[in-house]
This record gives sequence, C-alpha cells and structure tokens, in this order.
Amino acid sequence: MTAIELNDVRKEFGDVVALQGVDLTVEEGEVFGFLGPNGAGKSTTINVLLDFVRPTAGSATVLGMDAQDDSKAIRERIGVLPEGYDVYERLTGREHMEFVIESKDADDDPEALLERVGVADAMDRRAGGYSKGMKQRLVLAMALVDQPDLLILDEPTTGLDPNGARKMRDLVREESERGATVFFSSHILGQVESVCDTVGILQDGRLIAKDSVEGLRSAAQGDMKLVVTVADADGLAEAIEQVRSLPEVSGVTREGDRAVVNCQGDAKMTVLNAFEEAGVTVEDFETEEASLEDLFTAYTDQREREREVQA
Repeated sequence: MTAIELNDVRKEFGDVVALQGVDLTVEEGEVFGFLGPNGAGKSTTINVLLDFVRPTAGSATVLGMDAQDDSKAIRERIGVLPEGYDVYERLTGREHMEFVIESKDADDDPEALLERVGVADAMDRRAGGYSKGMKQRLVLAMALVDQPDLLILDEPTTGLDPNGARKMRDLVREESERGATVFFSSHILGQVESVCDTVGILQDGRLIAKDSVEGLRSAAQGDMKLVVTVADADGLAEAIEQVRSLPEVSGVTREGDRAVVNCQGDAKMTVLNAFEEAGVTVEDFETEEASLEDLFTAYTDQREREREVQA
C-alpha cells in the first residue's frame, strides 16, 4: 500500500498558484526526502496532506485514506513535526508529553521518549524556558507518541546544533527500521542525502524530479564534479566562459586558481581540452561524485534554461 499519494494536486491562494498539478507517490516504509527552496510549495503540500488547506483541484490520500474525508482517522496514525510549531510556555516538557499520550490513548513513557530526543534532563522545566533547539526536540518527541505509521517532518533540523541534527538523523533511521514511513521535507540537502531512500525535487509548485539519489546522479545533466587547477590564473576567467558554453557542462564556478565544473560523467577530457585550447595550462585535476546539492542545482538550472527557451 502507498503511504502518500497525490493526484494532480493544484492549490491557489488568490492569484498565487502554490502547487501546479503535483503527482507524487510515497511507498510504505520509505524514507522520502522532499526537497525544494523556500517558497517551492513544500509546506503547502504537507498542509494538504494534513487537511490544513484544501486543494483547489486534485486529490490526496494518506495511508490509504482520503486526506479530506478521513483526516481525523489519519491523524491518529501519524506523527507530525511542523515547520511553524509552537509549545505551551507554561507547561513542562513532561506535561506536553502526557497531553499527547492521553489524547492518543497511548501508553508511552514520557521520560523514555524525551530521553530519545535528548531533553529528558529538562522535562520538568517549563517549555517557555527551552531554547529553540530544545523546543524542536520536544515537538519531535510528541510526534513519536504511539509509534506512528507515518512521520511527517517539515524542516526538522531547523534550530538544531550539529549534535541535534545527528540525533535527528539517527531517529529517522530508527523509525524506518521499525517500519514507519518518513516524509522528510527540507532545503538542507545534506540532511536529506544522508537518510533518504528516495528524493523528490519541488520547484515553483511542480515536482521536477523523483528518484533515488543514485538515480538522480545517473539522470542529471551534471552528474560529475571536476575540479581543475591551472598553472596561471590570468586567463582563467575567459577559459571558464568557454568551458561553460560546452553542451556537456551544466555549471562552472571559480575558486581562486581552480575551476569547479559540473559536467556529464564522460566529458572529463572534453572539459580539460577546452581549458588548454583557451590558453591556460592545467596543472592538476580531480573528480568528485556530485553531491545531492550539485544535482539539485543541475536540475533547477536546467529548468530555468527550459523556461528561457519557452519565453
């Protein structure tokens, strides 16, 4: 059974079109990374799934149930860490947990859940005195109550220090191993790459790519990073412009006497020859596998070029 399914979902806010016919399927047990810059429509998509907003057109199902007609039943089986979360400042961490446990008619141990997220030592303090990162962890603990079948995490590492972000990633893996589906929305690409089975890229309200990270690498126009060091940087700027015009190249940036080229995996010699033909001597070069951030840039840049052609 699919955990999440969107069929041609469109959402308009007045004259603003937030989602433009999104089709998306997330399988049960999958850790799905939902990527996109701020304003791409990620939170709107989540709000449709949670029935916080109604789609203008199209349909959404969660755990096999209609997101609009069965929203109450859906909420009983999911855990949510929203981006715009809030806490009750006068309640302690323990009281927050007890409230959620009671509302779900669960029998979880509040202290054990708070221990999992790393705030058990502050569970009897009022949440109004928590740091932003501590509040984030508290809301995550609330989302874990009653072992949800689906976890929806909207920008879950915001406000967390590196240790907190690592703990978040560990929790996602643990929940996946338990059998839960995790829908992980973020614009921090490295966080998604480290935990997700499948990645979807949303841009301007459209899903422009969906695949495994390796699949995106294979399909992306820029699937390799070539770092070229030149002997004399005087002519590097002009050489970069020539290399940038190659059809196999999706992007070039300069770092001192080095050029970082995103290109197709079989284009290494073409790129190196282009530098030499432009009058600069290649002193050294190295190749790196493209990161998810590189792939994201390649896809979004390609989208912009397609728009320019259509215009």
